[in-house]
Amino acid sequence: MCPGRLLARLGLACCLLLLLGGLGSQGTLREEEQGPVVEGGPWGRARYEAVRKQLGAVGALSKQYWQYLACKVWQKGCEGEEEEEESSPGPGWSLPLVGQDYLEILSAWYCSFGKCCKTEDCRIVNNITGLEADLNAQLHGQHLAKEIVVRAVREFLRSPQPEKALVLSFHGWSGTGKNFVARMVASHLYQDGLKSKCVRVFISLFHFPQHKYMDSYKAQLKKQISDTVQLCKQALFIFDEAEKLHFSLLDAIKPFMARYDNKGQVDYRRSIFLFLSNLGGNTINEVALDFWRAGRVREEISMEFLEQRLRLELLEPAENGHARSHLLEENLIDFFVPFLPLEYHHVKLCARDAFLARGLPYSEAALDEVARMMVFVPKEEKLFSAQGCKSVSQRINYFLP
Repeated sequence: MCPGRLLARLGLACCLLLLLGGLGSQGTLREEEQGPVVEGGPWGRARYEAVRKQLGAVGALSKQYWQYLACKVWQKGCEGEEEEEESSPGPGWSLPLVGQDYLEILSAWYCSFGKCCKTEDCRIVNNITGLEADLNAQLHGQHLAKEIVVRAVREFLRSPQPEKALVLSFHGWSGTGKNFVARMVASHLYQDGLKSKCVRVFISLFHFPQHKYMDSYKAQLKKQISDTVQLCKQALFIFDEAEKLHFSLLDAIKPFMARYDNKGQVDYRRSIFLFLSNLGGNTINEVALDFWRAGRVREEISMEFLEQRLRLELLEPAENGHARSHLLEENLIDFFVPFLPLEYHHVKLCARDAFLARGLPYSEAALDEVARMMVFVPKEEKLFSAQGCKSVSQRINYFLP
């Protein structure tokens, strides 16, 4: 819809709201204002004059509102705005929302339909409360991931001037929730989620498949990150299958994650980098298995107990990007986020969520049947789902009529 037509429709709606708000806040006209009834007409002269004045006030105030809205949305007609606001008398009747509050809500509502500013920052929501609630409700068996991600993101966003970008490295077997959490972070920080222009997702084998083109990939990657940060100061970059990234790519983007030296023109300190990797999964699983064999619940596993062992595995000589880059050596990764292997009852919870997401009824027998379709390891204990919750949503297709 073009701005002119939208403005006209908003103007009509605003006038009606203002009129109704004024009448609602005033209530009925006082008896002395009503006066005698004019012959041949349902309204008294005094009441007629009161309503006429109120309509005039609506028109005058609406004009101020639209001038301000045009300034806020289209950056037009902003000259002398403050002087006009100071000199313009306020309306002679109360409103539920007046002045700055009303205008900010109205302009924000318009912005929700499309781009309303030079950057994408106006579509950042940073709903940490919602992120925490959804992780608690939908992420199963990952007490460490819930705690670390929420705390790290919350404290980072609270900082008025962080020293560097936030870098989180997710580790664990496939299907344990790494991609799920990354998507959830995007959906609660940005109104458009993964579709936001502030969010860029890179899949190593898809975006950087050929080593012979690595120099070209490096230049493209650095440009994409730089362009995104210029468009949106708070940007989110997700690197899936990070263990397959060529070491030169990780080293190329290292300056974006390092401490800010104030030499460049672009400030990357409010950016967030998520690296999703299967590396470290064996160490994480061994710890979880040791706790189970010792009769201890998995919720007793602490980050202090696990982080050092996870770092040691990641630093072992291997043909992978993390080990051959300087990210670990220079401590650019702020938090390692371990994703524990999922057990039978976790798979049942994932199956329940899949049924609910489709609006389908389910029974305990159906959830058990879905869980039994999965492969569990080790061979003796059959404790952990080899695929986590991956493919659970596809397996409930067997229960469709």
